[in-house]
Amino acid sequence: MEEASSPLSQPKKRGRPKGTKRSTTEETETSPHKMKPTAAGNKKAAVVVDDKYSNWKSVVPILYDWLANHNLMWPSLSCRWGPLLEQAKNKNRQRLYLSEQTDGSVPNTLVIANCDVVKPKVAAAEHISQFNEEARSPFVKKYKTIIHPGEVNRIRELPQNKNIVATHTDCPEVLIWDIETQPNRHAVLGAAESHADLVLTGHADNAEFALAMCPTEPYVLSGGKDKYVVLWSIHDHISTLTGESTNPPGSIVKTADSATLGPRGIFQGHTDTVEDVQFCPTSTQEFCSVGDDSCLILWDARVGTNPITKVEKAHNADVHCVDWNPHDANFILTGSADHSVCMFDRRNLTSDGVGSPVHKFEEHKAPVLCVQWCPDKSSVFGSSAEDGCVNIWDYEQVGKKIERGTPNAAPGLFFKHCGHRDKVVDFHWNVDDPWTVVSVSDDVETTSGGGTLQIWRMSDLIYRPRDEVLTELEDFKAHVAGCGPKA
Repeated sequence: MEEASSPLSQPKKRGRPKGTKRSTTEETETSPHKMKPTAAGNKKAAVVVDDKYSNWKSVVPILYDWLANHNLMWPSLSCRWGPLLEQAKNKNRQRLYLSEQTDGSVPNTLVIANCDVVKPKVAAAEHISQFNEEARSPFVKKYKTIIHPGEVNRIRELPQNKNIVATHTDCPEVLIWDIETQPNRHAVLGAAESHADLVLTGHADNAEFALAMCPTEPYVLSGGKDKYVVLWSIHDHISTLTGESTNPPGSIVKTADSATLGPRGIFQGHTDTVEDVQFCPTSTQEFCSVGDDSCLILWDARVGTNPITKVEKAHNADVHCVDWNPHDANFILTGSADHSVCMFDRRNLTSDGVGSPVHKFEEHKAPVLCVQWCPDKSSVFGSSAEDGCVNIWDYEQVGKKIERGTPNAAPGLFFKHCGHRDKVVDFHWNVDDPWTVVSVSDDVETTSGGGTLQIWRMSDLIYRPRDEVLTELEDFKAHVAGCGPKA
């Protein structure tokens, strides 16, 4: 792989700069991690980051049941768990989807990896703490590479068949890929792009981030700069359909080589870019969206293409992300550039025409980029931000007396993952392995480039019921005392 000459000068929206490759010394995976600031301000920030990181690493064996750190040559803007492949005594093998956002010296790619997920209470404490920040984890092995037409801004897997994924790039279309049938490609300069299996059309301008798959039916939802929310049903796809020359200006997809599919509906109500979308977990026809107009909008395709409910000023800035609780369809999360996460109850969304959240979660020190409900407990969710942290919250703990953890912690916050050096652009809970998370950071601004992928599982002593944990610790204490020297 050729060495990149320099990062591109134009930063991406939401503070996501174009890809920067790691230096040659870093690629050896043996040199210590060194911050390379370019100004006094950057140097000070680097020291703060390193102090936070050093403090975090010192307590890793206490806080985590398992952690794997995987150094990335290029930044990745999205990471997702794919299907479970194998189950063994001490670990499971599972697909992992991520991307490589390059500077143009080599193609952008969609990467399919095989990941060995260590089972709970198997990893030794020494192994958890003694990872090399500059190395690629032995638990993550590249399986296949797809040469993507443009940067991969967002990846979403189809719940009914996780070998089918959708991607967003800097163009109006949504690209659908069959991972198993796509040929493995070698990403070298000048290599031809892979051809998507299906191209979803309907946007009039670039759709870069807002993308969702329906949990119960093969429906796809997207939002973009055209202020539209667009809905498709893959059921409508006819394999013999050939592409027509109807792509909007700015299209980078060659539809002559791919089947195309038009939308079931185009929904209009936002007044600025749509940043994220999500389906209601109990309905194929209900969904929500958020955008740079600071609005949260609820839609119902059964009654038309106009908003059912429009929450003005859901936040005091752009709203970057949204998620709908899969356990309780009344609760919706939003994350914003105002550094906060809001939880809304759809039965009571507004007060005097303005957003009225059930609670506003404030702990992040920078714009929030991703929110997601935990699949293992209905009241728990995670949020990641440009401050380099993934915060884990439990809304049931809001208002309760704090009996463990940090006394000054924000209400509801019970765990803080600080293993990344820069903005955490995406994370994903693993539905096949309870309480296991994959997260990815774009490290361009605090290091010489690249990114970091981490797979981690907090200790169950952190989230289990307090009485149960205390009983187990007392039993362990008695066991240790019984193993001591006899009088």
